[in-house]
Amino acid sequence: MKHQDPIVTWHFLGVDINFNLSTIMMLLITAVIVFVIAIACTRNLQKRPKGAQNFIEWVFDFVRGVIESNMAWKTGGQFHFLAVTLILFIFVANMLGLPMSVVVDHELWWKSPTADAHVTLTLATMMVLLTHYYGVKLRGPKAYARNYATPYKALLPINIFEEFASTLTLGLRLYGNIYAGEILLGLLAGVTTTAIGWIIGIPGLVIWQGFSIFIGSIQAYIFIMLSMVYMSHKVADDH
Repeated sequence: MKHQDPIVTWHFLGVDINFNLSTIMMLLITAVIVFVIAIACTRNLQKRPKGAQNFIEWVFDFVRGVIESNMAWKTGGQFHFLAVTLILFIFVANMLGLPMSVVVDHELWWKSPTADAHVTLTLATMMVLLTHYYGVKLRGPKAYARNYATPYKALLPINIFEEFASTLTLGLRLYGNIYAGEILLGLLAGVTTTAIGWIIGIPGLVIWQGFSIFIGSIQAYIFIMLSMVYMSHKVADDH
């Protein structure tokens, strides 16, 4: 697979800023799909849910369970909509690159946006920064700062380093799984160009497609689960 990303460089104040047009386009498509899903599932809400409303209520109940497993609902309830939006966005983003990839003039245009490390690390950084914001907001600056020196002041450097490590692991875990899955799908698709390869490649593609759906779903769950774990560490007094 010899292709490259469609990059546009913007020169600003002597600094070159690169924009990946494919990633930007796929993020916009992901946002539109999630918006359409939300509208379609909530436009005709009924006391006895049916159809699409069952799906969105299941998602809300599932995410509530994730939150309650990490912190009291009185505290964690305010993050419910954030977590639901996050899991839907990441799940859709993970799935977009599975059915196909589109290469035009050796430039990859259609892929999963979460197969770009810039996207996953940005999401991870956003969540870690939110944990700090709500930690200060809900516990107060003094109590929040004191948490870094608990139980011993000597642990302060380790606790600070842990914040950077958490950001990297949260983002790179998602990126690595999705990117590796798309690479393997591309390799299997390349095998099908020959008659013998078609016999081997097609079953492999079908099996790996199903496995990739499973991995994409698990990674969306892991991302919000760890995000809520980090959040609970910052906002709960018992951590």
